Amino acid sequence: MLRLTIDIVSDVVCPWCYLGKARLDLAIAEVQDEIGIDINWRPYRLNPDYPPEGVDHQVELAKKLGGKDRMDKAHGILTDLGKEVGINFDFEAIKIGPNTLDAHRLALWAHSENRELQDKVISLLFKANFEEGRNVGDHAVLLDIAEQAGMDRKVVEKLLASDADKDTIVAEIDAAQQMGVNGVPFFIVDHQYAISGAQTADVLVNAFKEIAKLKEQAHRELN
Repeated sequence: MLRLTIDIVSDVVCPWCYLGKARLDLAIAEVQDEIGIDINWRPYRLNPDYPPEGVDHQVELAKKLGGKDRMDKAHGILTDLGKEVGINFDFEAIKIGPNTLDAHRLALWAHSENRELQDKVISLLFKANFEEGRNVGDHAVLLDIAEQAGMDRKVVEKLLASDADKDTIVAEIDAAQQMGVNGVPFFIVDHQYAISGAQTADVLVNAFKEIAKLKEQAHRELN
């Protein structure tokens, strides 16, 4: 079976990234009989300047989006889109806007075990933030998520208490920005094809089929 690798540049506090993941899961389910897909989640920080303890999310986001009315309107649109793919956004429950550096470190450590574990951790981080209003910058929350995903809580606790891989995350984000990534989600398929934004499942399915066809063609020409 032909395989494609998708690197997804994303932040766990980006609602469009959560929507993009749900749509991607639907697209993968649709092509799984003909195309195998390997996912790597790559870090991005929408709010790198937030302190480790986080900020008042509702206040800061309203500022960023140009007022509470605009924020509420955006949330209404996202809530409706989320329902279509099984996401129950609860934007009012989000009290803390976290710094996501440690959440990205957790995702990186999960990836070092295997891709499936990383995907599980990412799903739990999105759900914790957007559906449960939990602070994904809080080490206690991150440890619960790690344990729920099947990681060793004590090992993760030691790693979180250290500076392990902080530089790696920051360097990866810098590299993505130098490549031209200035908004997320951003999908890089087989290191050469870019898909920007939370595209619908049918758009993704068509893109994957097209790329798979090109890959097959190139393979035939080489042989």
